[in-house]
Amino acid sequence: MLRIAVLALAAIFATPALADDVSMDASKAPAGTYKLETAHSQVLFYVKHIGLTDYYGRFNKVSGTLNFNPAAPEHSAAAINIDTTTLDTPSDALNSTLKSSLFDTAHFSSATFKSTSMTVTGRDRGQITGDLTIRGVTKPVTLDVTFTGTELNPLDNSRVLGFHATGTIKRTDYGMTGMIWEPLVSDDIKLIIEAMFQREAD
Repeated sequence: MLRIAVLALAAIFATPALADDVSMDASKAPAGTYKLETAHSQVLFYVKHIGLTDYYGRFNKVSGTLNFNPAAPEHSAAAINIDTTTLDTPSDALNSTLKSSLFDTAHFSSATFKSTSMTVTGRDRGQITGDLTIRGVTKPVTLDVTFTGTELNPLDNSRVLGFHATGTIKRTDYGMTGMIWEPLVSDDIKLIIEAMFQREAD
């Protein structure tokens, strides 16, 4: 029994860590259409609360596509759809208020982002500019993007790409005003996006 346990441990430690298989060479990923892998992608946001703490929320349902050009990443294009009815914070009461008053999900059940340009600024960094539509209001937004690598998904051997993006928008730009607690929170809304894109089968 002890020998079996030792052999099992040896096999585990002899297996290369999955993280070691991640490549930062975007050219290893084939060109084509990639679909957002929703189980491992997140759109989070936070505001400054009374100038002291960052208050976080997230959307539990997002979808999207990436048309990826590894030879010229700046010619790639992305589109993201956010189901605003799935907004989630630590407060159930606040969730209801945000959905009804701030996002008006009864009339605007989704927010969208469609890229208009991409710029490579470093080996694994770039910026993506696009049109962000919330509550029927469309404004240009620029996100700072880090390419976090590519590898084959061990679950189905499909090619996946990883990205981390951050940006800032102003809620007043989208008509998110008039709340009794408005003076307590910042106008700036910080965005954090973790996106995994999976290549669609040919």
